[in-house]
Amino acid sequence: MLTAFHAADILLPKDVDMEKWAVIACDQFTAEPEYWAETKQITEGAVTALDLILPEVYLNEKDVDERIAKIHANMFGYLDTEVFEEYKDALIYIERVQTDGIVRAGIVGAIDLEQYDYTKGSTSQVRATEATVVERIPPRVKVRKSAPVELPHIMILIDDEKKQVIEPIAGMKDSLKKLYGFDLMQGGGRIDAWLLDSLAQEAVFGELDKLADRNAFNRRYGLTDAEPLVYAMGDGNHSLATAKAFYEQLKAENPDKDMSRHPARYALAEIVNLHSPALNFEAIHRIVTGVDEGKLIADITEALGLSEGKTDGKQSFAIVNNGETKWYTIANESSKLTVGTVQNFLDKWVKDNGAEIDYIHGTDVVERLAAADGAVGFVLPDMSKQELFPTVIADGALPRKTFSMGHARDKRYYVEARKITED
Repeated sequence: MLTAFHAADILLPKDVDMEKWAVIACDQFTAEPEYWAETKQITEGAVTALDLILPEVYLNEKDVDERIAKIHANMFGYLDTEVFEEYKDALIYIERVQTDGIVRAGIVGAIDLEQYDYTKGSTSQVRATEATVVERIPPRVKVRKSAPVELPHIMILIDDEKKQVIEPIAGMKDSLKKLYGFDLMQGGGRIDAWLLDSLAQEAVFGELDKLADRNAFNRRYGLTDAEPLVYAMGDGNHSLATAKAFYEQLKAENPDKDMSRHPARYALAEIVNLHSPALNFEAIHRIVTGVDEGKLIADITEALGLSEGKTDGKQSFAIVNNGETKWYTIANESSKLTVGTVQNFLDKWVKDNGAEIDYIHGTDVVERLAAADGAVGFVLPDMSKQELFPTVIADGALPRKTFSMGHARDKRYYVEARKITED
């Protein structure tokens, strides 16, 4: 088998209220503690995944170490009281009804961390799509260390334009074992899942192996001798990087031990087809504050060779300042994407000039914030989904905050779990 995606021993809670069990990814609503307060109120007294995760809104609280210790205790408690039922060598097919009513299909299994490298320029089968901030990893390793189980909010994309990996399962799901189906709390839509049988698994792995075939990969992307990129990070990049860091730490601490079959070598994740109609990429814009507005605009105009207006086939973006939004075409491109060219300039300029940069969803928010003194906004075009794999292959990774993939309430909820320690 060529693919880095494998079947896994998957844990699912049994005899619980699933609507109270499943909670949204820990990295969502970080500026809205009221969301998590309501989640706590909804799940009070119930068996819930909230007991097993650390919402990042609390990551910098003074009692974070106590929270982590309690999470670990809850994990052992849930295992000891047999909250879970384990499905051996399993793949789970999921249909998630998003808040817009569109169904997002995926398959939950395990990613081999030996075939994942998040550094820029990686040629591994599993790659980050944007720069990984290594400083974000150690606090997350503290949660994973000493934890007997993992719960994933990792979503990984495959470039399956012919829709031969995931989509065929929809036509056979009536013959598969239904595992669960319920509405997700706080307006998260709905989720249903089925256990793949051996024939369905065989079909999935066969098609994934085709995507991983070196010769076919090079033909598909017009390359000559490149290593296949099969799995590109969609959501949860830092969670997967944390799993990788923890696994490498374990190997370093046990140099004489065979770790090839250790559960920590793998991380539970959901794969989703990039070409799913449920996936839309939305641009993330920039606002730079604490600046001499005229100097910033003059410097970027000179450095990028800007000319007013949009030009077909050329990189273009808008500058928002003093209540005006003006579009410009770039002559001096430094990246395959507009966002990369703009980010490359801003990173250096902000460092040299002592300004601050923030990342904004929605042009209306950029316009409002850019109205303040010492602020300049940059509105970027939406990135086409079809650009993702070619850009990661060519540039190594996208710039930070290149795109947003769906709204907060459509992110993964914690449902499945997996043991990551040896018995």
